[in-house]
Amino acid sequence: MKTTRTMLLAATALACASAPAFAQKVLSVGMAAQDVQQMDPHRAVTTQDRPLASWLFNGLVRLKPGSVDLEAIEPDLAESFESSADRLTWTFKLRRGVQFHKGFGELTADDVVFSIQRSADAKTSAFSSSFAAVDKVEAVDSHTVRITLKNRVPFFLGSILNYEGGFIVSKKAVEQAGDNFKTAPVGTGPFAFQEHKANDRVTFAAHAGYFRGKPKIDTVHYRFIQSDASRDIAFQAGEIQVIYGRQDQVWVERMKKEPNTVVDVIAPAEFSLLHLNTKQKPLDDKRVRLAIAHAVNRDELVRAKGALIAKGGTSLIPSGYLGSDPNAGLPAHDIAKAKALLAEAGFPNGVQVKAIHTQLPGMLQTIQVVQAQLKRAGIDLVIDLVDHQTFHAQIRQDLSQITHYSAGRFPVADIYLTQFYHSRSIVKTPTAVTNFSHCAVADADIDAARVETDPAKQKQFWFAAQRKIIDEVCAVALQEGLSVWARKGNVDYGHKPEGYLNLGPTLSETTTLN
Repeated sequence: MKTTRTMLLAATALACASAPAFAQKVLSVGMAAQDVQQMDPHRAVTTQDRPLASWLFNGLVRLKPGSVDLEAIEPDLAESFESSADRLTWTFKLRRGVQFHKGFGELTADDVVFSIQRSADAKTSAFSSSFAAVDKVEAVDSHTVRITLKNRVPFFLGSILNYEGGFIVSKKAVEQAGDNFKTAPVGTGPFAFQEHKANDRVTFAAHAGYFRGKPKIDTVHYRFIQSDASRDIAFQAGEIQVIYGRQDQVWVERMKKEPNTVVDVIAPAEFSLLHLNTKQKPLDDKRVRLAIAHAVNRDELVRAKGALIAKGGTSLIPSGYLGSDPNAGLPAHDIAKAKALLAEAGFPNGVQVKAIHTQLPGMLQTIQVVQAQLKRAGIDLVIDLVDHQTFHAQIRQDLSQITHYSAGRFPVADIYLTQFYHSRSIVKTPTAVTNFSHCAVADADIDAARVETDPAKQKQFWFAAQRKIIDEVCAVALQEGLSVWARKGNVDYGHKPEGYLNLGPTLSETTTLN
């Protein structure tokens, strides 16, 4: 009996010694890209970079996770905020005890002042134009920040959301890392940067000191799998649990049939346009630009994508944005008119134009359909295909005659108009953002709308701007495509995934892997 009991105790001790103390929760996310380009949130503009910012950083205020509803803005790093009656002075009371990653200490007003000033500086931010109206940012005390505006702007809270230039960084970490901050980011978010393996993955670890509570996921691997087929195989094999999907109805329908799979089609739509470089021949001739506009068939583009995930554009900013003009009057599809315009411009036998283009699958499918449409009108679109990182670098150097750009922004007309169509945003200028067409015809209306206090008059300025840009044919509207992601049935984001401004699912302290 004694021998038997001794054996049982020994066996129990051995089992306890060999069992893991705690099963790690590891989530792998597959992205269609070659590598990460930028983890500095004030410079992150590419599709693969922007989701990461929402995992690493917070804003003063935020949209509720999984929502793009402007009525749902709530405090984030600020525990409360208020504005003066004229909306020119905004005061934010910060949460106490919020900790930065990697031992960089407690968030203070100095970090917020530094972050907003950094976001407003074109030398350190891709989103400086969103802060053009900021006059002063002051630390009233260690946990109070006051922002004073030069003039009223449309929906100022949109500039300081957990989005683009609104993310708050550690002053000490930025000053210590310098230009290397893009590969050594430090924020206050639920996950902290751990490791980057070039052309393979970025690894993040749960931020144990996160002010909303330690995340239930211990580790996140953000894997770069550019091939659609390889990414799908990895997902089906269970190597990744969340996958960046194709903006393609066939893909959506096929993935919905996969066992243990949930497909999320999410807002806001990424608006796909052709930006026409008005400073390069032959596109310096408005007739050629208008021929391209008439050659495009938006209905065919929607059919190619699928009505579940796409709809045709109605203006040069996305539908549903505050200030979008649903009756802007885009040029209608008309091949005969396109050919007549080319002949009038001196190209009776057709014309050749060139585009540097990304290998990103969803965008590639769209430009290939457009290429076939233009061919019917005698327009030969030559595509120089490059990886997504190179694409972004080269189009910002003004190297492409046509830039096919797909983007979602904070859903207020001012931001889209300013970033894509204001002369301050022309590429290769000190204040460059994403004005690839060199458009400058609507500056006065865009600027007037920014300071107009009457909402009805403000909207009229936005409408006027859109119609002037359309008349100048600075860009050609294609389609609005919703983002598509798929996940295993055991992945619960902790919220209903209806929309993400940061172009990918928000992983937070409530995300679970069951």
